[in-house]
Amino acid sequence: MASDDSSAASGFVRPEIDAESLARLLDGEHAGVRDLVRTNLAAHSSVLDDAERLDREAFRERVRDVAVAMAGTGQTGMGFPAAYGGGDDIGASVAAFETLAFGDLSVLVKVGVQFGLFGGAILQLGTARHHDAYLADLVAGRLLGCFAMTESGHGSNVQALGTVARYDAAAGEFVITTEGEAARKDYIGNAARHAELAVVFAQLEVGGEARGVHALIVPLRSGGEVLESVEIEDDGLKMGLNGVDNGRIRFHGVRVPREALLNRFADVTPEGAYVSPIDNPDRRFFTMLGTLVQGRVCVGGAGVSVAKVALTLAVKYAVRRRQFEASSGAGEQLLLDYGLHQRRLLPLLARTYALHFAQDAVRGQLHAVFSGDDDSPKARRRLESRAAGMKALGTWHATRTVQECREACGGAGYLAVNRFAALKADSDVFTTFEGDNHVLLQLVAKGLLTDHAGEFEDLDQLGMVRYVTGLAVGTVIEKTSAHKLLERVRDLLPGGDEWDREAGLLDPQYQLAMLRFREEHMLGGLARRLKAGVDGGRDPGAVFSSVQDHVIALAHAHAERLVLESFVHAVKALPEGGNKVALKLLCDLHALSTIEADRAWFMEHGRLTVQRSKAISREVNDLCRKVRPLAVDLVDAWRVPPQLLRAPDLLG
Repeated sequence: MASDDSSAASGFVRPEIDAESLARLLDGEHAGVRDLVRTNLAAHSSVLDDAERLDREAFRERVRDVAVAMAGTGQTGMGFPAAYGGGDDIGASVAAFETLAFGDLSVLVKVGVQFGLFGGAILQLGTARHHDAYLADLVAGRLLGCFAMTESGHGSNVQALGTVARYDAAAGEFVITTEGEAARKDYIGNAARHAELAVVFAQLEVGGEARGVHALIVPLRSGGEVLESVEIEDDGLKMGLNGVDNGRIRFHGVRVPREALLNRFADVTPEGAYVSPIDNPDRRFFTMLGTLVQGRVCVGGAGVSVAKVALTLAVKYAVRRRQFEASSGAGEQLLLDYGLHQRRLLPLLARTYALHFAQDAVRGQLHAVFSGDDDSPKARRRLESRAAGMKALGTWHATRTVQECREACGGAGYLAVNRFAALKADSDVFTTFEGDNHVLLQLVAKGLLTDHAGEFEDLDQLGMVRYVTGLAVGTVIEKTSAHKLLERVRDLLPGGDEWDREAGLLDPQYQLAMLRFREEHMLGGLARRLKAGVDGGRDPGAVFSSVQDHVIALAHAHAERLVLESFVHAVKALPEGGNKVALKLLCDLHALSTIEADRAWFMEHGRLTVQRSKAISREVNDLCRKVRPLAVDLVDAWRVPPQLLRAPDLLG
């Protein structure tokens, strides 16, 4: 590489990375299942070529066959009970899904729909009668199904779904009806070709009384033929993921037995009495949805894995490809030796590591909640909030990283054979499904506001607005009052109020204090804006709508702080040695890049002087130079199978 006079002058010694040890650290406790998935991905790597070679119908069949074959190895059933052929390990199932995202993403989504959404709904919302009837065949891949929640006119607003399930007490059956085009089930994976059953979310009506959204198991096909009273339409060609058969479903008075209701949280007696252990209908609804949080955790982790593939390709290309002479007679220079190229790729590399450790944390929380180690209401709320924030950050990061890496590979990156076309087209929708990212961040902000009030209510949007703008904001304002906040920040910062001291830039306590200050300042400011609007006599809903930009900024700041905390904690726990030094460089690069990216906010709020802002940029540049010779080892530690790095023009 080019000489690094600044690093040499500072006495910096390049750390030696123990690649095998680093890979084991990243694989963590689920190394075994990750290796199983890598083996399966390598065995089926030809599916990457099939995506471009086969027509859509043939590719859909190929994707189904790969998903079923993988089910036969046990990798897709890790989260199900052993009694039905599963592995009794929710954490392992998420790790398997994250690793599967190294490969073809149609296979990933097919697996996610079948085993995560369809299977997860039956497992978490059903009871023994449903488990005994379906789980063994489902886990083995013998019974394919779909998850029919989303409707054309009711995307993220699940409580407003238009499909209706009316109980006919005389027949002991529910009658499922699509009431208008807005109520058709849409974008449903597995629906257009392969699903025999659907978990259908519908408004339950019992004895003429509306009971809110519930889930039922509804047959779609028999012997491959669509059943009478069910209408299925193919969604058609999509931007990507064309190996997944997304479809629209309409129900025209479909009858299913009373036992088809997934009855963990509510049931209907043969006589037509509605019973539930949860009296509050809003709390019942949110409890039901909360059990399905695993899908959100999985998609966030998959986004991080997509970023890993893109960066592996771009970094390896950048240490092969030469362009322009840096000095006379020296020959053309490697791309990654250019400061701008380092600036483009290496902060993304650092952020990917940060999100990896943040994903480890949320996966651990998920496992603790669903294994019963810590399933208190507070733990569940914390999990749901963190899962929402990590899903948003992880999937946005994937989209940004794929684009930057594609550009960093020039014209070669635009050729389909070099994987970026599929990565970009197939991962783009991650920001939308399992919860639109902006909607998810509003849920995160709701939790921050209500938790500060010492209360939590499972409310719909209007109820949440009334609650937050009324009871909650006064407590939030008191707890985030400016003088208390600044006192806490001063206590944490090296040098107290001496903000221009460069010595503290690499202190993780300084870095964390900056992100904590931003989050708490935004929280207090949002609460004050809400209170002022309501005190002024404005409609609470209009007030909340007018500050949604602040809502999103607060949630984003909160999630960023959690990510940095996870990274700092992971580095601190490492034994002394080259790996710890290397990850500390990445942690510093991630932290300071994050502060630098929002320097305008920090300067506006008096937390950065011009001099300190410039010092941070200099430090980011220096950290990029120090990370540069480690970059290949750092991407190799992700252990993306070589068969999946199908990029002959990039890697040779």
